[in-house]
Amino acid sequence: MQFIVINTRRTEGVNEEEFKAKVGGEVAKVKEFYGNEFLRTIWHRGGDTPGGVLLVDGESEEAVRERLKELPLVAAGIVEVSMVIPLKPFAGFVN
Repeated sequence: MQFIVINTRRTEGVNEEEFKAKVGGEVAKVKEFYGNEFLRTIWHRGGDTPGGVLLVDGESEEAVRERLKELPLVAAGIVEVSMVIPLKPFAGFVN
């Protein structure tokens, strides 16, 4: 099953040095997620607020949320998983 994940980066009360120190680990984990086909694609949010949007595969919303806790910025509370939205196939493509 696929899910759209909307993340929001917290800016208030976040130490910018801590954020910068964790970015390398975040990139490495994102690449790992992509390599093992959990993550299908990822975007930065386009200006409404700092954060990201991910398309991921998972068994359930709970499983996706647990997996995302492995991201260093999520684990540190710098990035919040705001929404995990389950998707279903477009009816026009289903027989």
